[in-house]
Amino acid sequence: MTTAPPPQTPPEPAAVEAVIAGLRTRLGDRLSTGQAVREQHASTLTWAPSQPPDAVAFVTSTEEVQAVVRLCAEHRVPIIPFGTGSSLEGHVNAPFGGVSVDLSGMDRILAVNAEDLDCVVEAGLTRKALNLALRDQGLFFPIDPGADASFGGMAATRASGTNAVRYGTMRDAVLALTAVMPSGEIVRTGSRARKSAAGYDLTRLLVGSEGTLGLITELTLRLSGIPEAVSAGTCSFPSVKAACDAVILTIQSGLPVARIELLDEMQVRACNAYSKVSLPETPLLLLEFHGTDASVREQAERFGEIAAGEGAGPFTWATETEARNRLWQARHDAYWAALALRPGGRAVATDVCVPISRLAECVAETKRDILETGLVAPIVGHVGDGNFHVQPVVDVGDAEEVARVAGFVDRLVARALAMGGTCTGEHGIGQKKIRYLEDEHGPEAVALMRSLKRAVDPLGIMNPGKVLRGA
Repeated sequence: MTTAPPPQTPPEPAAVEAVIAGLRTRLGDRLSTGQAVREQHASTLTWAPSQPPDAVAFVTSTEEVQAVVRLCAEHRVPIIPFGTGSSLEGHVNAPFGGVSVDLSGMDRILAVNAEDLDCVVEAGLTRKALNLALRDQGLFFPIDPGADASFGGMAATRASGTNAVRYGTMRDAVLALTAVMPSGEIVRTGSRARKSAAGYDLTRLLVGSEGTLGLITELTLRLSGIPEAVSAGTCSFPSVKAACDAVILTIQSGLPVARIELLDEMQVRACNAYSKVSLPETPLLLLEFHGTDASVREQAERFGEIAAGEGAGPFTWATETEARNRLWQARHDAYWAALALRPGGRAVATDVCVPISRLAECVAETKRDILETGLVAPIVGHVGDGNFHVQPVVDVGDAEEVARVAGFVDRLVARALAMGGTCTGEHGIGQKKIRYLEDEHGPEAVALMRSLKRAVDPLGIMNPGKVLRGA
């Protein structure tokens, strides 16, 4: 088995110049080499060093993407897909230069099949735009990663979010897709059928591949009906362990909660200050139930009993749409709220996921580690499926603090892996988590991944420097 990747070096300047000249002929002013635009298309949300591309191509069709890929393949120039730039692991950086392919102009809804609960969209469409268009038909797309991400990026990183405990992740939501492969060939995978046993599952291969195997341009998505009744509430706990224990009992009892989010006391304090809400500054669960009026009421009563058994405070309901939206907007703004705890700091947003039975133990140990290490690091998580996030806010000019944070992240991942979990539940590997992949999967599985990458992308031009070390 051949696993050695092509050498990773920047392309020759003449090759980059030839690609830029060819793309300018094809795209005109939709090809930008301006410094500001290039920097906007590199990693800006975390402490990962920003590595801008040589040029940014603003495409409007699958055929234009195909033309870009073919030209880059001819000259062995890297290609970096770009949606909204909301990923957190350095996915959109260009460590070897190349062309950032901005798909934000590919934002059409191509078809809505209401009877079959599916739709076909272009990769640059964002989830909020789709849900706004679907609302009058009584449908919605439930996967909600917080940021108003594009569907191409959500599929590429196998995103999930607050609704995953009930509605699953992008792995479950993508029925079919269209992708431009490194050779420039256009491949269409899957179908609108709800299941298939026909050949290799190429859809699942590309979902979660982080742009390293192909560039997704269209997707067929599974939809859901807007529930008859929605109710949200908050419940305070004496400790993060008590809150997590309540989550474990809720899931184990089969209660069909739609959202169940944990905020530790530091994150609650940050949200209160940033989003101007007034939540009790103790560990908090933020919940939402979907169903009929009767089922929502029954679910809420059952959860209240579970929470009371773990020493929880009063369960406060938000049944008005405006009040619910305000709560969830505060949750979605948690990243920015955490940054505001330390003006001038940079975020090290990271996540792990563990089996639900180990959740309380993992979060409690992580909380102790944060306190002992002396970090400003709020915890927030989609704890219904064992996934939680930690966001140290760091002075990147302080080498000692940077080293402490790096050690903390290493221990966090090691803790999750030792408990049968994963180094990332939804952020993906990108650049920043490459070193953990072999710890999680073992050298044989990583060697197989390398073989797949080499077979599909023999020139190593598709988002190089991501997922696999040296590939």
